[in-house]
Amino acid sequence: MIVPAEFPQLQALLWNRDAVRPISAEEAFALYERNWRFVDQARLTEREKLLIRNLADEFGHGVLLTAG
Repeated sequence: MIVPAEFPQLQALLWNRDAVRPISAEEAFALYERNWRFVDQARLTEREKLLIRNLADEFGHGVLLTAG
């Protein structure tokens, strides 16, 4: 489970939800994928970039979001 509040850009995507409520890794990937145009890639932390890479490896079927 992933706590969105620990990842600034993911938290921003969840503006209408409780960011301290854990979500599944699959849900996090779907949120990034669906809303990638709203992610400020310049403000991604190294930790969040790693999260995105790991999620893409697991759920992206070989497709990697351009996380810097």
